[in-house]
Amino acid sequence: MARQPKIERFNHDVLTKYQIYNSIFITLPFDEITNTGVLLPLFKEVCEKGYEQRQNPSEIVENFFNLYQNNPSEKEKHDLLFRFIQYIERQVVLFDAIEDAAFPSVNNMDGRGTLRSIKEEAQAKGQLDELKEYLRRFKIRPTLTAHPTQFYPGTVLGIIHDLDTAITQNDSQMIKKLLAQLGKTAFFKKEKPTPYDEAVSLIWYLENVFYHSVSKIYNYIQQNIFKGEDLENDLINLGFWPGGDRDGNPFVTTETTLKVAKRLRKTILINYYRDIRKLKRRITFGNLQDKLMVLEEALYDNFYYAKTAKPLSVETLMNGLLEVREELITNHQSLFLEELQDLINKIKIFGFHFGTLDIRQDSRVHHKVLTEVVRKTNELGLGFFPDNYESLSEDKQIEMLTSANGALDPSIFDDDMTRATIESIYAIKTIQSNNGERGANRYIISNNGSVLNIMQTFAMIRLCDWEHPTVDVIPLFETVPDLRIADQVMESMYSNPVYMEHLKRRGMKQTIMLGFSDGTKDGGYLMANWGIFKAKEALTKISRKYDIKVIFFDGRGGPPARGGGNTNQFYASLGPTVEDEEIQITVQGQTISSNFGTLNSCQYNLEQLLGAGVENELTANEKNLFSKENKETMQELADISYQSYVDFKNHPKFLPYLEHMSTLKYYGKANIGSRPSKRSKSSSLDFNDLRAIPFVGSWSQLKQNVPGFYGVGTALKTLKERGEFDRVTALYKDSAFFRTLVGNSMMSLTKSFFALTAYMKDDTEYGAFWTIIHDEYELTKGLLLELAGYKELMENEPAGKASIDIRENIVLPLLTIQQYALKKIQEIIRSGDINAQELEIYEKMVTRSLFGNINASRNSA
Repeated sequence: MARQPKIERFNHDVLTKYQIYNSIFITLPFDEITNTGVLLPLFKEVCEKGYEQRQNPSEIVENFFNLYQNNPSEKEKHDLLFRFIQYIERQVVLFDAIEDAAFPSVNNMDGRGTLRSIKEEAQAKGQLDELKEYLRRFKIRPTLTAHPTQFYPGTVLGIIHDLDTAITQNDSQMIKKLLAQLGKTAFFKKEKPTPYDEAVSLIWYLENVFYHSVSKIYNYIQQNIFKGEDLENDLINLGFWPGGDRDGNPFVTTETTLKVAKRLRKTILINYYRDIRKLKRRITFGNLQDKLMVLEEALYDNFYYAKTAKPLSVETLMNGLLEVREELITNHQSLFLEELQDLINKIKIFGFHFGTLDIRQDSRVHHKVLTEVVRKTNELGLGFFPDNYESLSEDKQIEMLTSANGALDPSIFDDDMTRATIESIYAIKTIQSNNGERGANRYIISNNGSVLNIMQTFAMIRLCDWEHPTVDVIPLFETVPDLRIADQVMESMYSNPVYMEHLKRRGMKQTIMLGFSDGTKDGGYLMANWGIFKAKEALTKISRKYDIKVIFFDGRGGPPARGGGNTNQFYASLGPTVEDEEIQITVQGQTISSNFGTLNSCQYNLEQLLGAGVENELTANEKNLFSKENKETMQELADISYQSYVDFKNHPKFLPYLEHMSTLKYYGKANIGSRPSKRSKSSSLDFNDLRAIPFVGSWSQLKQNVPGFYGVGTALKTLKERGEFDRVTALYKDSAFFRTLVGNSMMSLTKSFFALTAYMKDDTEYGAFWTIIHDEYELTKGLLLELAGYKELMENEPAGKASIDIRENIVLPLLTIQQYALKKIQEIIRSGDINAQELEIYEKMVTRSLFGNINASRNSA
């Protein structure tokens, strides 16, 4: 029987169920006021009609109170709006849970890009040997990051998980109870989470989702593609940033880093302990239970009595299980071998580290730290650097740094940042000693723009009593200018004999991180993506010249504006000019919960990433090569859009508009992340210090999504006016890379809703600026539809579009309340007669309305 179209499955399993369960939810009495759920649909209807009639949010809210309330006081109005916010937040959770529960029926778990499909396709083409060879060396590494876009406390995550289960089982009684629990459970965090809190939240996903999904994928490949042979490759690595990402986060201390590493080790040992107990219930014959009991007790002692227990190594645990395996095969007809092999595979993948804790810091911080190291060590006469180091040329400084080594004592430094930076390097050594080398073996340099930036970091590592460090130095090239010179920087590094010796000890592999986030913020959507693609080509070429395998680590956020959107299509679209033996990406915020939050979605999306790599390797991906003409067209589009975006960014109203008309300054008040929303402590807003997340997120809250499309329309229009639109059409037809960019930009446009802020066009100060944005939106939308031959955006992804439409519809009242509150704040400030109490209420309303909007977007920042 033919499978129903995806949109039909979505409508049946998601939309219909949401309508049913939402009708139950809004009638539940959560407090003494029982009519909130009855009034919310009426408010939503007033919002929809109001925007059709071109009313502004203030008019819509006042119209609602006039229609359905009997002359309410200001306090009664505020109370009801806050209750609406609480209801809508929970409607978003309900929809998330229903969509998660329906994931395996809406998505084809055996369809294109999945393991079964990969295997069958390779078999049909006689490429099984090539597939096996590739899987022996290919890896993917999703790295979980705790950026401030996921605010659910653990209590709510638990309810979501249980709702998912109850919905899957159609357990209506349990669903009703969980909805009632959801209605009474607090969402709002009174205090900012610490970096350790963030780590614990994300370790929940490692333990409850990745631990099972990753091993299931590995087991399938081993059994069905390798027929039980050893892969000799862990295939899926997990990266972890909370507790190690120091960039712009003063709350990440060395103590935090060590505490998180300890928690990761303890969590993986507990999981192994649980699995070995299950094994003992099955392997009850011969002397094997006694052997398993020895390992079980060792694991128990190592996580409960870690300080006094006899240390247990990965090798000891693995060898013990391999001994049991050998006896099972030899003497017991391989009874329960699969269950044992599952645990062996988990240990191979997760070791005693679970996820690799990356350390990251900004190059500008490193420069200050090294300056202080030079000053202090010279003051103490330690002789690490010459007295005139600071006055030397950059080349001479690099020469000095190349030969630097020693054993710095962090305690000699009075400067907190210098001491903390040196301590963080010693912490890497401690973690490697406790959790194995994979526990922490990468140091990432944010805002890397030069050879000096890399050599400063490399020297600092070697000055921590580590002449031959077992750690990879990873430059992160972010801005458009830095991307342009990335290959020159790396050639200089490859030409440095000391650094080349280091690379030889590290297996002649160099990981390079490329940041979509700040690239888009700096140069706009097309230039950021094209700049990264060209940088990858140039870095691939120069690395191959020096026989170095370059590995690209992409700093992708959730939305297209930050390198997100359809990630798997993006990687499948890369041609042979870009090295692709590993796919490494950051995953953050709601993208963790939406793409990897359940066993099914996690398995599916990991398989899709594997499938993207395999497709590039085993298909004739020469089709993804750019012709000379297409490359010129792509470059021209990128250049025009870049200039358009830079002109827009340089508009005198750009920063004031974000500061006064958006939610930018409220991100820091929302207590949804440990990290400040900007790098400096300055009270004034500086674009360079502004973090990409609140920047992109603020445009998302405005429903304008500027970073995901601005400049694209202008670029297309320029070529069209020259009579050269056929060049763009040819590029769209020939290039999967460009088609993916267009599709992801369409997603940004789909999530835009300019009727919400149309009132701004009449603002005396910002009206003209709002019009510039709106005109570019209309221009981009019209020309992308013409280019793709569509009647509506995302026409080729009806289920994806339907999901977005429902989510946007759920939060429409929330957005209206947010804009109403922002307008009130502007009116109060402009009046000069500031009522502090009234201002506080509306600011709280804006802050509280952030959460539902963030989570409904699923990839807002």
